[in-house]
Amino acid sequence: MAKPHQLSVLLKQFYDYLLIERQVSHYTLRNYQHYLTRFEKFCHQTGKSEMTVEQITQDLVRRYRVWLAGLTNAKGEPLQPATQAYHVIALRSFLRWLIKNDYQTLAPEKLDLPKQRGRRLEFLMAEQMERLLAAPNVNSVAGLRDRAILETLFSTGLRVSELVSLNRNQVNLKQREFGVKGKGGRVRVVFLSPRAVEWLEKYLATRDDEWPPLFINYRNPYAAAGDEDGIELSKFDPEYGEKRRLTSRSVQRMVRKYADQVQLPIEITPHGIRHSFATDLLMAGADLRSVQELLGHKNIVTTQIYTHVTNRQLKQVFEKYHTG
Repeated sequence: MAKPHQLSVLLKQFYDYLLIERQVSHYTLRNYQHYLTRFEKFCHQTGKSEMTVEQITQDLVRRYRVWLAGLTNAKGEPLQPATQAYHVIALRSFLRWLIKNDYQTLAPEKLDLPKQRGRRLEFLMAEQMERLLAAPNVNSVAGLRDRAILETLFSTGLRVSELVSLNRNQVNLKQREFGVKGKGGRVRVVFLSPRAVEWLEKYLATRDDEWPPLFINYRNPYAAAGDEDGIELSKFDPEYGEKRRLTSRSVQRMVRKYADQVQLPIEITPHGIRHSFATDLLMAGADLRSVQELLGHKNIVTTQIYTHVTNRQLKQVFEKYHTG
């Protein structure tokens, strides 16, 4: 029988806490599991297969961070400092939960995050964004869907995980607004431009199904294999419709394809379109607090990464009004 303070047992309880009490998204939960499984793997490699949380020390974490620095990604490249920082953040969250629940372990504040270089913010200017939006071939149903996706991303500033989780009955095309649940379960209202509504209506007009997902793929998810009994689900089965929901990875690949197609000078992603949405608002005169609300940021400090726009506007003021 495993002891209640055993690392593996308490990690499982921590994941339950994140899912049930914190109500994090499955994507966030998956990330926590990925980072903390690496910590557990490291502990096993050090001969601590039955490790308890009382055995987590500063020296152990120091050696873990050295081990992390020596890991490589799928391309054979060392883990980026930001990626290493995510591992430490996940471990600190776990330690904080342990302390809260009266377990004797290392204090989370003793873990310092690695220093980060100034992050370069990738975003598109108006002309570049227009080229990207016009890239899909709208003579095909897949092209219509892709155009609707790009327009929706730029109109709302949605995270890609929020986009793919949308259902058809959730989006009010007539009112041109709808609610979305973002990080931490925070709900906010986002707005659709008339052009985004136009392309969504064109795309939805091609759909002759009643599946809930707003954006679907056009491949049969059971084409390669049936269910456990070798029988494919009927396309009228609700589960079949859910299998057709487009994934975040598919949207990321789609955006990259069109960015390459129109030869954009930067490597743009769905999150880069979110940056472009925020930048476009600020350059048009929106205040930072409003942009914070539209993006669903919990803290305005997060929104302040867009002060590069303010800096550019200050330079324009200087050049226009300075008489020296």
